Amino acid sequence: MPRLPNRTLEEFVKDYERTGQILRPNPDWEEDLRQTVVVTPEIAARVRTYTQVQKKKPRPECRCQEAVSRPGVAPLIELNDGKTIPSLGLGTWLGFTKTGDREPVKDNSVQKAVEIAIDSGYRHIDTAAIYSTEQQVGAAIRKKIAEGAVAREDLFVTSKLWNNNHAKSAVVPALKMSLAKLGLKYLDLYLIHWPIAQTSLQEHATYADIDYVETWEGMMEAQALGLVKSIGVSNFNVTQLDRLITMSKVKPAALQIEVNLNLQQEELIKFCKTHNIAVIGYTPFGSLFHNRAAKDAPPPRSDDQTLLKIADRHHKTVAQVNLRYLIELGVIPIPKSVTKKRIEANIEVFDFQLNQQERDVLKSFDRNYRTIAVTMWKDSPYYPFNK
Repeated sequence: MPRLPNRTLEEFVKDYERTGQILRPNPDWEEDLRQTVVVTPEIAARVRTYTQVQKKKPRPECRCQEAVSRPGVAPLIELNDGKTIPSLGLGTWLGFTKTGDREPVKDNSVQKAVEIAIDSGYRHIDTAAIYSTEQQVGAAIRKKIAEGAVAREDLFVTSKLWNNNHAKSAVVPALKMSLAKLGLKYLDLYLIHWPIAQTSLQEHATYADIDYVETWEGMMEAQALGLVKSIGVSNFNVTQLDRLITMSKVKPAALQIEVNLNLQQEELIKFCKTHNIAVIGYTPFGSLFHNRAAKDAPPPRSDDQTLLKIADRHHKTVAQVNLRYLIELGVIPIPKSVTKKRIEANIEVFDFQLNQQERDVLKSFDRNYRTIAVTMWKDSPYYPFNK
């Protein structure tokens, strides 16, 4: 998109009506487009009031099942063990630094984000032992329960078993440690984070000769003890899932994987639907934002004209259209944010539906491109992304 001279709001509207192009800062990530579009204060003010305009002039209520089941809160989906999970959650993984290391937890921003999320209607919070965010997640939950804003039974809390605790005998102690950090008596969902066993916390640690089927036996034990209601896996492929189902008495209730516009995981999602396994999608925005995209990442970005037109048609942001598309694929997205505005906006996706033409456009961006490829584990026999 070329740089534009400063224009009045009237000129901006006239140009839009003439060309049909949406040349405005993207409300999903305003900082990105300020680098490519010069705007007047009037236009900037228009963008900042984007959501307020939407609230003043609400669109007719969508009659889809999701929109009417639990207004203001993500509708519930039944798992194969009879429990229920909210169809959208808050992720608390801070991501990687530019050098490839895990982003360190520097302040209490995760706790504040969880508090904002609960106040905004989220009931599904995702964390993991390796994220180092369990203590902040637990502090936020306990605070909101103490305030009377929510009851523990209203919440769905997920954590994950790291690679160094794959021995059957290590699973329950690891789960108890997570519960202690969270300050909770039970989890709603506990996942095997990766099918790869290692000897320590470090990503480059030596591999441990432990089959994930043995790890799953420890997960079943934890469930039988009442420490967790539902158990599942993360980052497993079709072959690994099928083997686990065949060799165990308890089917995973959920699979958590990367799903976004560039990695839509059609085959894996179809397999999970066939076996009634819920799919939770991490990194749902993938490379959508300029400052998060690698140099080799395929399109689209948040200033893509086609996406902007779809977003404007529904009076939504590109990020909201992205999340809505994943939900319509049957995925439970868990977008991560520590920004109040975006946390609030990310759950406002249950009052509209995409049409088939829009879904076809979004499907066309699938490139089987992984944002999280963990190539340092490629030599493991359990590396999940070879198939």
